[in-house]
Amino acid sequence: MSFFAILLALLLEQARPLAHDNPVHAGLRGWARAVRRNLDAGQVSHGWVAWVLAVGVPALIAGLVYWGLWAFSSVLAFVWMVGVLYVTLGFRQFSHHFSDIRQALEVGDDATAREKLAQWLRVDASSLPRTELLRQVIEHSVLAAHRHVFGVLVCFVVFWVLGLGPSGAVFYRMAEYLSRNWRARPDGTPSPALRHAAARAWDWVDHLPARVTALGFAIVGNFEEAVASWRSDADSFAPGSDGVVLAATSGALNVRLTPLAESATLPDDAESGTRPEPQLAHLGSVVGLVWRSVVLWMLLLALLTLARLLG
Repeated sequence: MSFFAILLALLLEQARPLAHDNPVHAGLRGWARAVRRNLDAGQVSHGWVAWVLAVGVPALIAGLVYWGLWAFSSVLAFVWMVGVLYVTLGFRQFSHHFSDIRQALEVGDDATAREKLAQWLRVDASSLPRTELLRQVIEHSVLAAHRHVFGVLVCFVVFWVLGLGPSGAVFYRMAEYLSRNWRARPDGTPSPALRHAAARAWDWVDHLPARVTALGFAIVGNFEEAVASWRSDADSFAPGSDGVVLAATSGALNVRLTPLAESATLPDDAESGTRPEPQLAHLGSVVGLVWRSVVLWMLLLALLTLARLLG
């Protein structure tokens, strides 16, 4: 059932992408905001209590509704699972940014591409050279694919195997959202305790999914280069699990994803310094890498589902 739910959710998301201002996401953001305002008292224990409630309550509700519906009808339970995956899983929640930037670059409109990247990342990209612009697009597209697709899939499957229904998908997306939203603001909120809890918890939550994503990229890309880069260069790409994903991507595509200033600090045996700089063609390679990885894990999940049915 999990395989068909994921497949249907992906097809629905491609046919009718969810709007950014949809009521479900707005409600979850409102819940996280309410928890932060009411429980952020500045103490370490309060930070962890707030995180557990902000992440755990929506995930628990998703699981309880699933089992409540299952008691009446397996069809209703399946529909609920597809609905949960539809709002938590999918490319179209970020791919429009990638598509707009790629189209601008293909016609030579670098200024529009920089503007689109700035809108996506909410940073000033007006002075980025073309090579660095391509590097940023590749890095953030791969990380977005990991956080919106592969990470959700891994947590969904793990929680599903444990008998918790679709709660894993909600758990992962809420943890990922808090890791971004509960950061330092100009007004001094949230407190350091809350920021630490969100960041530390995200490191734990994303540890396994990031490595599954990296493994998938290695299998469908240049395996030896991806694994070598993952093992030796991950810390130089980005802190935490993001570095693992980016290192595997760099090796799988054979493209330099670390700026030249940073590559000079890599160990003497690091391979990333010998890879070519990002080119426009690499954007197509990124799309192919991600979709091949999706097919890989869907085939694996289909085989496991078939084995379970036959067993």
